[in-house]
Amino acid sequence: MNSTNSTNSRKVGILGVPLGFGAGQTGSELGVNAMRLTRFRGMGLADHIRHLGYETTDHGDAWIVQPANQIDTGNPKHLAEMLASSANIIEKVSAMLGDGEFPIILGGDHAIAIPTFSAIANHYKQQGTEIGLIWFDAHADINTPETSPSGNIHGMPLATILGHGHPDLVNLCGYAPKLNPKYLAHIGARDLDDGERDQIEKLGLRDNFFTMSDIDRRGMAACVEDALAIASKAPGGYAVTFDIDGIDPRFAPGSGTLVRGGTTYREAHLALEIIAAHGGMRSFEIVEVNPLLDQSNITVELACELILSALGKTIL
Repeated sequence: MNSTNSTNSRKVGILGVPLGFGAGQTGSELGVNAMRLTRFRGMGLADHIRHLGYETTDHGDAWIVQPANQIDTGNPKHLAEMLASSANIIEKVSAMLGDGEFPIILGGDHAIAIPTFSAIANHYKQQGTEIGLIWFDAHADINTPETSPSGNIHGMPLATILGHGHPDLVNLCGYAPKLNPKYLAHIGARDLDDGERDQIEKLGLRDNFFTMSDIDRRGMAACVEDALAIASKAPGGYAVTFDIDGIDPRFAPGSGTLVRGGTTYREAHLALEIIAAHGGMRSFEIVEVNPLLDQSNITVELACELILSALGKTIL
């Protein structure tokens, strides 16, 4: 095993964010401890990270305010609980960054990207700079309450941090947008709602999206290099958020919104190996791992392996 230092810090902080009510299906909230506690190749996740040479602290979980009633007809659904939970998540992520740690964030559904990226963006804003974002996902996650067919917040986080959506979510940390669209790169989209297509066109973001068709034609390496060219223009570096459903269900069946035709096992690792070797990543987040839907724990173990690739683990 070999590794390269993919971050500016040798200190890693692990934070669990077991929020699952942003999705339409339960189970992703269980992905946090599944990743944290599973043992693969003889060690748990934190020990594998230490083995790469990082000082590693597991900060446990951010406190999630659970809905009193699972049935919510609002749009977005469970807004009050999302806002209360977001305050706790922002506090935890901000503390890690303030201590000079590189955050490894274990989700939870992709709604958590609203508070996690808000905390990251605000941290760098306080330093007078901006941060970019690379977003791996089968879905665009750029719905707003007006375009969402379900009202589930996990379909809205990218729109929200770009400044479009419910005002209370958009203005977390007291300002919006959190992300300048010229620093956004999205990789792996293959299942978009009609409203999302319209939104991407309206916001002029087509060149920020590297779809599965683009990956098929050009290859993962070329698309990731172009994505890095976009996100790395941000003077403060860039964050990475990785939805496990970006990978084909043959390799990652344990997720709630599966779509055939995703990236392969090796393409996913290659993407993160390239990012790690490039440098400049400021945090890594992995979401939508649902152990209730997994088969022989392969998705959970893959998620842990991807974290290690993002931190610089290489074959030689």
